[in-house]
Amino acid sequence: QAIEANGVITITTASSGDDVLVRISDTGCGIPEENLKQLFTPFFTTKPVGSGTGLGLSVSFGIVRKHRGSITVESTVGQGTTFCVRLPIRSESEQREIATSC
Repeated sequence: QAIEANGVITITTASSGDDVLVRISDTGCGIPEENLKQLFTPFFTTKPVGSGTGLGLSVSFGIVRKHRGSITVESTVGQGTTFCVRLPIRSESEQREIATSC
């Protein structure tokens, strides 16, 4: 939402043990520290009234958690923001099968 026309968005993926990592970074204006703690709160928005619902990151957080993952954010004002999503490669039932087959 807050990236300039000439900004860059970079998406990288990697595996780490039993997890897959998806990192989304931008060269936007960054997020002030006082807003970072509220980013995943439903209906939190810094946009003017009528310009957003404040649900996007809250819904994303819920989806990631439902899949037993995590989502973190790091941001520096004036430099950009990075979100990191970590998801397990195997479903919970697949992990149970592996554990009981030994």
